Amino acid sequence: MTVSTTQAAVASALDHIAAGRAVFPCVPGGKRPVGHLVPNGFHDASTDIELVRAWWRRCPHANLAISTGTGSFDVLDVDVKPAGTGYPALRRLHAAGLLPPPLLVVDTPSGGLHCYYRGTSQPCGALRDHFLDFKATGGYVLTPPSTVAGRPYRHRSRPTSIGHQLNWSAIRSFLLPPKPATHSPRPPETTATAAVTAPDAGVAGLARWLATQPKGNRNRGLFWACCRAAENGATLPDLAPLIEAITAQGLDPHEAHRTAADALRTSQGAT
Repeated sequence: MTVSTTQAAVASALDHIAAGRAVFPCVPGGKRPVGHLVPNGFHDASTDIELVRAWWRRCPHANLAISTGTGSFDVLDVDVKPAGTGYPALRRLHAAGLLPPPLLVVDTPSGGLHCYYRGTSQPCGALRDHFLDFKATGGYVLTPPSTVAGRPYRHRSRPTSIGHQLNWSAIRSFLLPPKPATHSPRPPETTATAAVTAPDAGVAGLARWLATQPKGNRNRGLFWACCRAAENGATLPDLAPLIEAITAQGLDPHEAHRTAADALRTSQGAT
């Protein structure tokens, strides 16, 4: 960074602090925290203006990072690597209605994107085969005017004030759907035709299947089951037994309702 970009980094850091977002320095041209300034990494992120100014006085060429999650942003990181890119998955998510308008979009040095959303308590995650990372609680991202390998992070769009959130669980369920072959839901004791054409019967069978799902498959299982029910003509009120079945298994009711709504939008978008 030049003197002017150093000043820009400090100015950007102060803008984040003014909005209540904690910042910290990363090594010049890289993504690792500056160890002698923030030995605990992103855990040392701060909104203390004087401390932040002191960091950049001691390391004037440091990159700027912000903590993600509650009180900050959640960030969908679309990677570009020699093995592939996250853009095909991004297009699928958009077509399925699972990608709400971001608050902000940043072009990354690799040619990828950082899509910023309202911060939540969701954990970080990654879909390596789809070249997508999710930075939320317990994570951080570099932000403009940081550079990596001489290439900068650049704002593609102006920030908006619309408070969109990204449902990472729904994204995982869509791109990595559960494999129901081993635990295929049993329809009620009716004819095969009735199981296909009667949404109520299908929902009842899916609800029984959901009641058997272990902790790690509850959200993904609910998304899959709601999609199957919607394909048979179920509407959002019809999905209530599925939501009740999975919340009885311990899934948060708010998350369950959100996942059911996302599954319904996905099925409607695919028709």
